[in-house]
Amino acid sequence: MKNFLLLLGVVLMFNCQASQEKIVLIADPEVLAISIHENHEPFIDLKDQKEIAYGPAPLIPNNTNYTKMRKTVYDKLKQAQATLPKGLKFCVYEGYRSLELQQDIFQERYNKLRKTNPKMTHEQIFVESTKFVSPVTNLDGSKNIPPHSTGAAIDVYLIDQAGKVVDMGIHLDDTYNDLEGIFCKTDSQVISEKAKEYRKIMGDALRAVGFVNYPTEYWHWSYGDRYWAHQTNQKYAIYDSVLEKKS
Repeated sequence: MKNFLLLLGVVLMFNCQASQEKIVLIADPEVLAISIHENHEPFIDLKDQKEIAYGPAPLIPNNTNYTKMRKTVYDKLKQAQATLPKGLKFCVYEGYRSLELQQDIFQERYNKLRKTNPKMTHEQIFVESTKFVSPVTNLDGSKNIPPHSTGAAIDVYLIDQAGKVVDMGIHLDDTYNDLEGIFCKTDSQVISEKAKEYRKIMGDALRAVGFVNYPTEYWHWSYGDRYWAHQTNQKYAIYDSVLEKKS
């Protein structure tokens, strides 16, 4: 953790610039305008299988359902893993989140940004927060359906044969401290060449089976949610927060 914070300070001191390409944010109006037609596909739990690695649990209290996801998401993840170079596997850091937990994470991010950017307006901080966490309630007060709360989204990274995390540029446990998002962006230019290579390997495998990435987070991939529908020009999303409604 100390090494990461030191590196972050050095990068900010030299004012390294990330890619300026426009990113469509997860709570952008054009994404929120997409309708959801729930297909009632069941959830699966990674605890009931042995092909995809998972854990350790994310540094978030009370997320006992992080190993759950939609069946198609799981099947596609297995397909993608089969194409990885020998010696590499996926490890799921987090899948499903309840709406309550999602709101807690969003509020934590918002509060951190507010503390470090006291001159920014509520709207500015809200938008900055959406670069890292999908809101449960949108800026206009309407309700949102975050990808993780539908079982469509997974946070994933690569591990080697021994189960050790490879160099992905920043470990997911450290991402909460990267308030500028310069290490977290998928196309970050401040990470090592090896990390860039691993991100490309992971991205190529996941995109090939239909996943889409949220460009501000190299680890966040989804299939079947609104962001996926937007990025792949689908008429509607296919997953709602049905697990939430049944509980």
